[in-house]
Amino acid sequence: MNFSTLFLITIFMLGLALIGIGIKILIKKNGEFSGTCASQNPFLNKEGEACGLCGALPQEKCKN
Repeated sequence: MNFSTLFLITIFMLGLALIGIGIKILIKKNGEFSGTCASQNPFLNKEGEACGLCGALPQEKCKN
């Protein structure tokens, strides 16, 4: 496999991923992604800090 073939396959796969994300935004209500609050994820928030986006604590529901 030469470089140009690998490059075209890579560009094609990245294009498919971007198209998929675009379709998800169009289908979702108000074009918002769900679960944007990092405080809800115990792997990302090990110290129990409030969310920088909405201010919710880990035990609270996202205010956004």
